[in-house]
Amino acid sequence: MNMEEVYQKMREYSRVDAIVPLGVRLISNEEKQRIKSRISGEISFTHPPVEEPTDKALAQWIKFINSKLDYLINLWTFRENGFACLPPTEVNISGGGMSFISDVPYNKGDILELKVVLDLPLPVALFLYGEVVKSEKVNNGYRVAVKFINIEEDIRDYIIRFVFHRQRQLIRQKREI
Repeated sequence: MNMEEVYQKMREYSRVDAIVPLGVRLISNEEKQRIKSRISGEISFTHPPVEEPTDKALAQWIKFINSKLDYLINLWTFRENGFACLPPTEVNISGGGMSFISDVPYNKGDILELKVVLDLPLPVALFLYGEVVKSEKVNNGYRVAVKFINIEEDIRDYIIRFVFHRQRQLIRQKREI
């Protein structure tokens, strides 16, 4: 695939500029075989199906407590995995990839781990992986463009939902002006 085809593939999805918490790390050759994009703290919790209580008030309280527990687990996971201290970074993101300004001059073909928090109505912390398709000097840094690799469609859906959520926010802001 030539560079024009790579850019066309990345442009299949809507893009948006946003400021998101972002951490970037170069992946070593040894790690390349084991990478796969994922949600931070995603655990498979299997339990036998439980019937909902017939008491509606009790059922509401259980759902409320469950949502609080989910929130606390997410908060703890964010901190444990280093998402709480990521610097806000200006990015251009789509379901196919993203670009950002970096202090580090990555090489075309490098594989990067991207720790990012996307603010959907509820924030979601993701480990994404991207192959550098472009890295060029700009002002005091480098504009780095990556195409996402080893990404499941459910993870890509979070990104696409974030893009549309952000686009709606921008449209609302324009109307208010």
